[in-house]
Amino acid sequence: MQDTRFTLVTDYQPAGDQPAAIARLVEGLQDGLAQQTLLGVTGSGKTFTIANVIDRLQRPALVLAPNKTLAAQLYGELKGFFPNNAVEYFVSYYDYYQPEAYVPASDTFIEKDASVNEHIEQMRLSATKALLERRDVIIVATVSSIYGLGDPDAYLKMILHLVRGLFDDEIEQISLFDPLTGAIRRRLPRFTIYPSSHYVTPRERILAAVESIKDELTQQLDHLNAENKLVEAQRLAQRTRFDIEMMYELGYCNGIENYSRYLSGRHPGEPPPCLYDYLPPDALLIIDESHVTVPQLGAMYKGDRSRKETLVNFGFRLPSALDNRPLKFDEFERMMPQTIHVSATPGPYEGSHSAQVVEQVVRPTGLIDPQIEIRPVASQVDDVLSEIRDRASRRERVLITTLTKRMAEDLADYLAEHDVRVRYLHSDVDTVERVEIIRDLRLGLFDALIGINLLREGLDIPEVSLVAIFDADKEGFLRSERSLIQTIGRAARNLHGKAILYADRITDAMRKAIDETDRRRAKQIEHNLEQGITPKGIDKRVDDILQSGDYKIPG
Repeated sequence: MQDTRFTLVTDYQPAGDQPAAIARLVEGLQDGLAQQTLLGVTGSGKTFTIANVIDRLQRPALVLAPNKTLAAQLYGELKGFFPNNAVEYFVSYYDYYQPEAYVPASDTFIEKDASVNEHIEQMRLSATKALLERRDVIIVATVSSIYGLGDPDAYLKMILHLVRGLFDDEIEQISLFDPLTGAIRRRLPRFTIYPSSHYVTPRERILAAVESIKDELTQQLDHLNAENKLVEAQRLAQRTRFDIEMMYELGYCNGIENYSRYLSGRHPGEPPPCLYDYLPPDALLIIDESHVTVPQLGAMYKGDRSRKETLVNFGFRLPSALDNRPLKFDEFERMMPQTIHVSATPGPYEGSHSAQVVEQVVRPTGLIDPQIEIRPVASQVDDVLSEIRDRASRRERVLITTLTKRMAEDLADYLAEHDVRVRYLHSDVDTVERVEIIRDLRLGLFDALIGINLLREGLDIPEVSLVAIFDADKEGFLRSERSLIQTIGRAARNLHGKAILYADRITDAMRKAIDETDRRRAKQIEHNLEQGITPKGIDKRVDDILQSGDYKIPG
């Protein structure tokens, strides 16, 4: 294994609250604290702080993000800080995924349907390869990391090591050459070939698994027949025997992951092998936007379980399919290495489990939190139209957050009719297009972006000087204290940052969000006066963040 050191490449020195935060986090990790929280406001340089912590400790790190958009952004930032180290990207490789499901009320079976992004699959393979080969590894991942990944032991056994002279004189030389011209670029003494999938399984293990599947099928058919579920028994026998035949002949079948318990040699109820099994014991876990990511981790298992129980009860799958699942939250907790939660608004889990909370409120740039204005709901559409025109004339951008997709699309249509360059962003927009939309906003190809829930955590757009929150007084999770603070924070990276809350009354959530923003503003202004700092805006390059080597994400 290569023992290359992390080398942080930057023109900046830690400033504001960063030096104290870095020192306290490093000290906490060295003292063996299991969990800590970095409470850092938007634009305070939380990623830079974490990069400094990794650089000082020289330990591999897994950075968890709540969605692919933020994961891509973090990947780009960390790649910039560590250009000479292995910064990898590990997210779901599905562009589209419809899981297998059965709806008893209408007797409807929905086949699994998926579209795999081959480039992201290559990046996932690159991530595990880096963990097996070297120490200077940072992996940026989403909750995809708690899903089954194939057995690391089987994966390791399938790696092929080629060495010159290994088979007497069969391997005379190993060369890297240009496939077009045939010109040799360089000769190698050895070369390692990794499996092209995480789910590789040796032939003998497949044959052993088939015998176990047959035994379980016999038991389950007896159980279904005893309950007089004859249709279910016939369905299960037909589907499972077809899968067994496919495995005998081809080594795989559609939905082979439902037999993963046997293929990985696990006992019933045991957690599936996943990315955490590839991590070294001294790795660091950084949970970004932890107030969103931690609840996500807890929710994955329950949703998966309820869908699969229906499939098992109606004879579409064997009971062992229930073990093809994400980690339960308590299993995830047992596998967690030393952890730093990162959030501007930490949730209850971080509060109760962190040994210390490190606050990072003062920004290195001297920027202060946005001013907040409250305006009536009745005129919100026309008011925001005039605000967009004002900001566009100054080459600044606007984010607008609505409560529904329909509202986002209708507002985008209305603004476009009034000659505003506008786009919308919501969950129907695919991963790669989301990244492109945010990049185009930064480049000034349009002036206003409308969203619902995706315009909150971590979106790093320094050009945005105004955040407009429609229907801010409609209580619910989209207008909770945390949501409002996060959304207001999207304007905190701009010198002229401002947030307009359209509301006819001030809710408790609004009052708490405004009070917390005012508290932070007071602390930031006081620091600037004491240190003689004049706030300055952020000048950040716009990169195509989803590039990796010679590959570029298609889209």
